[in-house]
Amino acid sequence: MRLFSWNVNGLRAVIRKGALEEFIKTQNPDIICLQETKAKPDQAEIDLPEYTEIWHSAKRPGYSGTAIFTKTPPLSTFDNFQNPAPFQEHSDQYGDPLLEGRVQTAEFPNFFLVNVYTPNSKPDLSRLNLRHQIWDPAFLAHLKQLEQQKPVVVCGDFNAAHTEIDLARPKTNHRSAGFTDQEREGIDNLIQAGFIDTFRYLHPNTQRYTWWSHWGNARANNVGWRIDYFFVSRSLLQNLKAAEIHESITGSDHCPVSIELEF
Repeated sequence: MRLFSWNVNGLRAVIRKGALEEFIKTQNPDIICLQETKAKPDQAEIDLPEYTEIWHSAKRPGYSGTAIFTKTPPLSTFDNFQNPAPFQEHSDQYGDPLLEGRVQTAEFPNFFLVNVYTPNSKPDLSRLNLRHQIWDPAFLAHLKQLEQQKPVVVCGDFNAAHTEIDLARPKTNHRSAGFTDQEREGIDNLIQAGFIDTFRYLHPNTQRYTWWSHWGNARANNVGWRIDYFFVSRSLLQNLKAAEIHESITGSDHCPVSIELEF
């Protein structure tokens, strides 16, 4: 089973470029998790008869959003968190993150699949507190609750590089959004809870990236960040056969990442 995750930074644009069609034709994924779709289902001209489409679009038009396309229909699906209580007394200037289409869960026979587009802390770190104090703990609690029933596969754009090997210029970014101590702590907590960073597990010393800024020819110069991940429950390590980053696939400022599981 080949699972892919891709922040498309606007699904309609990726479709217009022909990038989605080419990606599916060349990679033939069993499951595709998309982030930052920026569209509702009726706004994207998609013809994928092999796939069941599961959408979680933001209430705000043209913003955020996730989608799962899967050849195997899931047993069940739901959006957001099983326990939304941590968000009920918290709001910031950007609104309610539970209305931004950021989390999907799909149940399959052997695992739960969670697709996430983690809130960006913003260049001035004005959303860092929401992320560190509310979002990351609630997200981890969600995964641990699912794991009580069956193993979990979680993927998406976490908007954070975990360690210095995960970005090209760590020394100048320690106080930048995406590499603050608080954001990195969120990934530390995932790993300490037993979730495995699949790419780092199989490629412990490999420095590769999944996102590049639009500025300064960053992609051409490979000045990037690894902020897109697949994590799996430790019990799925015996099923993990591959974890890859697909830098050659263009169409977005992110590239897809993938894992292969065998059951």
